[in-house]
Amino acid sequence: MVQIMRRTRPQYTDKSSTQTLRQGIEEFYAVNPHLTNPSQMPPDFAKILIAHDVTHVILGCDTDMYDELRLLPLCFLTSDFKFRDYLRERKNPAVDVMYKDLVKQHGLLWLYSSIFVVLPRLLPTVVVMWFKTRGTRKYYPFLDFEPLLDRSLLEIRQEFSLLPLL
Repeated sequence: MVQIMRRTRPQYTDKSSTQTLRQGIEEFYAVNPHLTNPSQMPPDFAKILIAHDVTHVILGCDTDMYDELRLLPLCFLTSDFKFRDYLRERKNPAVDVMYKDLVKQHGLLWLYSSIFVVLPRLLPTVVVMWFKTRGTRKYYPFLDFEPLLDRSLLEIRQEFSLLPLL
């Protein structure tokens, strides 16, 4: 009998996870050792990189291509980080580090073919997310997340009305 090895989903991806944001970030780096860890970089350089990783944890997103592509629009819709901020931060060298990590892990062909394959499934999801987030809402802090570190993910997700999106 052949056993199929399945990767266990990280606890922070569980919609009702009660681990703290700090614990979720630690788990994120433990299950993704191939990623560049911001703690090994100068603080000003690492700020956008760790904020991106924190967003993975808050929004319960894994690092597969579907979740990577879903993360950015979901971040724009639910955090105080908007498209104009993205355009400004796009010049930050940390953004290039995230891109290079993906290419190093999988290769350029995989990256672009995965995007092409995932987009048809993702676009309807983005439209649904947009409808679910219309109107008044409280945005979670993208770059200034430190006050949330010792709060449970469930509590954060409830406070910022994120549960229907996960």
